Amino acid sequence: MHIAIVMDGNGRWAEAQGQPRLYGHREGANAVRRAVEAARREGIEVLTLFAFSGDNWGRPPAEVDALMLLFGDYLRAETRRCTANGIRLSIIGRRDRLPASLVSAVEQAEQATAGGSRMLLRIAIDYSARDAIVRAARAWRQFEEGTGRLDYSASFSLLMQAAIHSAAPAPDVDLLIRTGGEQRLSDFLLWECAYAELVFTNRMWPEFRATDLQDALREFHSRDRRFGRLPASPTLPEHPAGAFLN
Repeated sequence: MHIAIVMDGNGRWAEAQGQPRLYGHREGANAVRRAVEAARREGIEVLTLFAFSGDNWGRPPAEVDALMLLFGDYLRAETRRCTANGIRLSIIGRRDRLPASLVSAVEQAEQATAGGSRMLLRIAIDYSARDAIVRAARAWRQFEEGTGRLDYSASFSLLMQAAIHSAAPAPDVDLLIRTGGEQRLSDFLLWECAYAELVFTNRMWPEFRATDLQDALREFHSRDRRFGRLPASPTLPEHPAGAFLN
């Protein structure tokens, strides 16, 4: 199962506490640890977290710089924990605009956790689904017309993985959770979320707990996923031979 989370509400939560926005981002990092541990206990195979979008570069430079430092600190602090728990780290998104120190931390974390097989943890930094689709389309020049849709989709998905530097292949998203009360995708995993179930919560990300993940999973399992098809027709009970002869 693949769960994706838009971790929204850090800054608003901090402001509501009378604290600077950076305080909310730091507390958000603690929420990441709780969510990863909860997902591991639930047996989730892939967890993708939206940490920084391509549009977030438009935020105040001081906040952006602080976030870049926070991302690096998180990776360096969590690499050993991930290795011990069999979690493979993969940072998806562009890397050409990240500080060199953060790129180094990304590469070291991915290399150190490459053997993890219990769960794949993907963190999206400088990520834009539209940008990834455009990059994959540009790489599609070797596509031969006449290839079936299934082959096209599978091949394009691989190009998408390459466009976002995904260290390991990931299946389509089954469940997308967004915290913070907003109800939109915000350019996150648009290709992979084609048939994802969406769960929105008013809970701000720093407040997110294991019980919130469990609630979202219960909601997910209560839904009927048909992928565009009709539900299966109920099978009529078979009557014993001769039942209509009397």
